[in-house]
Amino acid sequence: MARTDVHPQHQFQPWQVWPGAYDTPGLGEFLPCGPVPAWGLDRSTPIASMGSCFAREIKQVLLERGFNYVAEETHHPAAKHASAAWERLYNVFSMRQVFEYTFGDWRPQPRWWVAPRSGIIQDPYRRVVLYDSLEQAEADFARHRQHSRRALERAKVLILTLGMTEIWQDHQEGAVICLPAGPYVNEGGDLDRYRFRVSRYQENLDNLERIHELLALHNPDCRLVVTVSPVHLWATFREDADVVSASCNSKSTLRAVADEFACRHANVSYFPSYEIATVLCPLLGRPAYSGGRENFHVNRAAVELIMDNFFARYGRDPLPPETGQPSSWVPSGRPRLLDRE
Repeated sequence: MARTDVHPQHQFQPWQVWPGAYDTPGLGEFLPCGPVPAWGLDRSTPIASMGSCFAREIKQVLLERGFNYVAEETHHPAAKHASAAWERLYNVFSMRQVFEYTFGDWRPQPRWWVAPRSGIIQDPYRRVVLYDSLEQAEADFARHRQHSRRALERAKVLILTLGMTEIWQDHQEGAVICLPAGPYVNEGGDLDRYRFRVSRYQENLDNLERIHELLALHNPDCRLVVTVSPVHLWATFREDADVVSASCNSKSTLRAVADEFACRHANVSYFPSYEIATVLCPLLGRPAYSGGRENFHVNRAAVELIMDNFFARYGRDPLPPETGQPSSWVPSGRPRLLDRE
């Protein structure tokens, strides 16, 4: 237990007090670990990920460390970033749409974009997924829906990385495109039906609730880990805010949404990727972000630190036959800062 000069009569758990304040233990490699879910994972647990480009970083580390990462459509270039060919899904609207076309028959109009000059077929709802013909697009998407369903039904843990609140929405149908890019946009395709706006707290929470509802129907044993991507916006479409402020607004809104969402559901847990990059790394005196052209991305060392914390928080050994109880598991033999029991 810990005491503070400010509240001398109150006994805090060590993780309730800012590290190093009032003679409490300072920071190490791990964030102070507060209450953790009763469930955990090991290398046999089927784990899937979906979301912003940080989902790709999670996938890479899970594969490198020998975990049972759910990987469908491995032949498809759009599967590089996630457990199926969802490509990068920067906003929660796009994630919800994946669940709706996977477990329903979500078919917005227009379903496909046709580039005005080249005739290339583009999927507006996944980031720059391209086809040579409408027939090829329809056939591949039918297969993709099957793979997507398998991935979401196989997963016992699904990690959602929340990226941004900026969206481009069809003002007639309500569907949200991934982002205005690719040959359709580059060749002057008509975007009049889409309007840019900043999505807000309640609608992002509603999207996560819809995802939870569909997952509960089709894979009720799956646990959700929600995290806010530490990758900043490299540009904003807003004309009323600079890019740094717009990025912080996105992350702050999604962090508040994730907190409410996790508090509502016993099978949802929040993991602090964003906090590790933006608070833990600076306090440890380490750069969290890359140099060069993509300095809005977290660097490899920060990714490894984030994932070490992830394994420390959720990792479990398989059940030992002699006890029938899970034992604590720490990757690479690294010690914990605090006893989690």
